[in-house]
Amino acid sequence: MNIVLIGYRGTGKTSVGKLLAERLGRQLVSTDAEVVRRATLSIPEIVKQFGWNRFRDLESDACLELSGKDRLIIDTGGGIILRPRNVEALKAKGTLFWLTAAVRTITERIGGDTQRPSLTGAKSFTDEVEEVLREREPHYKAAADHVIQTDGRTLAQVAEAILARVQNSPDC
Repeated sequence: MNIVLIGYRGTGKTSVGKLLAERLGRQLVSTDAEVVRRATLSIPEIVKQFGWNRFRDLESDACLELSGKDRLIIDTGGGIILRPRNVEALKAKGTLFWLTAAVRTITERIGGDTQRPSLTGAKSFTDEVEEVLREREPHYKAAADHVIQTDGRTLAQVAEAILARVQNSPDC
């Protein structure tokens, strides 16, 4: 079974994924890195040249491929849950952990990130995070097998919370 990390940017998916992979001796795979590898373009370049829909198509392709593998730690992009087929594919051989954080925490963590273009256009950074989170929360909630709050916790503490649930689940 795969351990799949879902959630908005800045909730710790990549960093926690690295710790989990190290602790469990599993391979960490990033859906964003897979998209970049396949497109041979950065995410901002993909979006600028082809738009968000093309990026989401590439993301779905990566999901489908990864869903056929086992014993991975999968670090997903924040919008992976926007397409039900992605969630279905990831759940086929995975347990989904939704990493959450407050808007303030997220904006503090990712304020300098230049690897993702704006999702909404002309809004302030904080307003964009609030709006996108509000839109995505029902999708995260529906997809998640477990919810892990990351505010005020170290990466190690978040990883431990996931490991505690994994150890209690024979499927992971």
